[in-house]
Amino acid sequence: MRADAARRPGAPASASVSATRERILHATLHVIAADGIGAVTNRRVATEAGVALGSLTYHFRSQTELLRDSLLRYVEEEVARLGAIAEQLRAIEPTPEQVAAAVEQLLDNDPTRPGEVAELELHLQASRDPALHEASGRCFAAYEDFGTAVLEALGVPDPARHAQSVVALMIGLTMRRLGTGAQDAHGTAAALMTIVRGAQAEAADAAGAGATGGT
Repeated sequence: MRADAARRPGAPASASVSATRERILHATLHVIAADGIGAVTNRRVATEAGVALGSLTYHFRSQTELLRDSLLRYVEEEVARLGAIAEQLRAIEPTPEQVAAAVEQLLDNDPTRPGEVAELELHLQASRDPALHEASGRCFAAYEDFGTAVLEALGVPDPARHAQSVVALMIGLTMRRLGTGAQDAHGTAAALMTIVRGAQAEAADAAGAGATGGT
């Protein structure tokens, strides 16, 4: 019996449908991470998910829908993960070292999360497919909220304005790590503090200019 056909006696049909859909979405991310967007076919994903081919086409009417919902599913998980780390930072008065450790925790290689590569592939696909723009935007918005929390924790003035710089750092270091096969986020702390010092110097210059103009 196929995995999607097995159901506990008395279990609601909606629970089985939801579980099947989740397996398909996660299988899609695994396929993308392993072999890229071009490897995503209905048959390949159905085999990876352990479901009947007809079950996949029942849940997803097109490849665009499958890719969009896979990215959205990944975004939901990332939002929860980023939000938890951001809340930890906001709940304490961390040292720069603790903040850097939190960012490194986010960027360090985790073999249980193949979605990193898939996410980058899907963002590239979104540049070609406007139907994926919203999902891509939601993912970056979650990263920017995390970046804002990081800068708030470090006492950086106007943290939201500088959050994109933190996101650019995170994405750039992730691509470097994945491309070089590195297993850690070495260099994160130094790069982050460069952004922090630049933002603080900008704020100090602005304050000095304001004081001079007011005299």
